[in-house]
Amino acid sequence: MDAISPHDLIMADRVTDTPVFNRAGERIGRIDNLSIDKVSGEVVYALLSFGGFLGIGDKLHPLPWARLEYDVEKGGYVVPLSKEQLQAAPALDREDLEDLGAGASWRDGVGAYYGSLGPY
Repeated sequence: MDAISPHDLIMADRVTDTPVFNRAGERIGRIDNLSIDKVSGEVVYALLSFGGFLGIGDKLHPLPWARLEYDVEKGGYVVPLSKEQLQAAPALDREDLEDLGAGASWRDGVGAYYGSLGPY
């Protein structure tokens, strides 16, 4: 629970468009969407958007949900990664989003990248 909401749960539409910051406090993007496991119902990835202009030309970076930490004072999520690390991460164009859920090989690549950056 946080100071803004007395509840442990949050609606997905309140998560989308939430800003994402690095530990230095620099705003590095926003959450565009969530990827949810159909069977367990758990959020697997936050699809981070940065770059582009008005949503044109930006890539979506699937960021493991466990890498995000909500900061009440910032009103957004904080990641222990630099903007450069996130820019180098696996990314998808909007029209390729189905590939994220299509097969284990893509998810394995995302897991391998973030796993190489340390535990979370």
